[in-house]
Amino acid sequence: MSQIPQSMQAMSIGERAGSYELVATRRPVPQPGPGEVLIEVYAAGVNGHDVHQIHNGGHALRVGETDLPGLEVAGRIVELGQGSQRWQVGDRVCALLRGGGYAEYAVAPSGNCLPAPENLSWAEAAVLPETFFTVWSNVFVDCALAPGETFLMNGGTSGIGVAAIQIAATLEHRVFATARGAEKAQICAELGAMAIDYETQDFPAVILEATRSRGVDVILDIVAGEYLEKDIRCLAEGGRVAFIGGARGYRTAIDLQALMRRRGRIFGSLLRPRSDEFKAQVAAALEARVWPHVRSGRIEPMLYQTFPLASAADAIRMLEERRHIGKVALLVRELLGLQS
Repeated sequence: MSQIPQSMQAMSIGERAGSYELVATRRPVPQPGPGEVLIEVYAAGVNGHDVHQIHNGGHALRVGETDLPGLEVAGRIVELGQGSQRWQVGDRVCALLRGGGYAEYAVAPSGNCLPAPENLSWAEAAVLPETFFTVWSNVFVDCALAPGETFLMNGGTSGIGVAAIQIAATLEHRVFATARGAEKAQICAELGAMAIDYETQDFPAVILEATRSRGVDVILDIVAGEYLEKDIRCLAEGGRVAFIGGARGYRTAIDLQALMRRRGRIFGSLLRPRSDEFKAQVAAALEARVWPHVRSGRIEPMLYQTFPLASAADAIRMLEERRHIGKVALLVRELLGLQS
């Protein structure tokens, strides 16, 4: 294990000509507090939250949080904070962060770490936490998808989408997914969903026909806008919809009577503000229910492309232009891609 330096390379958010951009910087290596671990970062996942954070020049920080972007990493633990009991120095982990992943070192709450699966590269392990925590907390906790219930993912080839399809299908739920174009729809089908090309098909009509007018029990939606009305149309009695994004906008009109007739419930959710204690509970559930399938290869990270840390702006641009299928990662060290 290498000696921990005093400073590290990182990518921070800077302002130029009235807009925000990622700039290379050096920062002090963070110190783990009580119940935290310090991770030598080998790879970091890139997510939609990072795009929003950069566009807005950052966001309000809670005590102890960093302004550096990056919500998920993979690497080795190099230092333990007081009271951090499960992990040891040298352990391979992937972790959900409160920020700071675009750097050579990052601090994570101990309970928000998971073992980095041995069958995955560092980059593949790094793109698991944010999407998997998001899917589990919304679909299986807030919406309480139960055995025998059906699930719809709107935005099936996004990072969230490919994770949600695989998890729900592996846990033996009937899964539907919407995607743009035949190629993306085929990918959703290969992952285990009944895929619907929303450019050529009306997804509520397809779902109602496939379910004999019953509809689906749980919907996870990153699209929003006019999709809310369509979600309600294909919602089963007692069904639940969770919105976690707004690709088509955050304001729309709905027929409340249609929702009332179905006794439907609509949730809105953001993962980042939720407590570390809640996230630790999600981590435990993922390790018990999902991690065995990741280790077996049944559930894949769906890593689309990697970029060097210094090219983080190119990775962000790929997400902005929606040119990816699945996840994008940053390679932080020369070791990246190796299993050691």
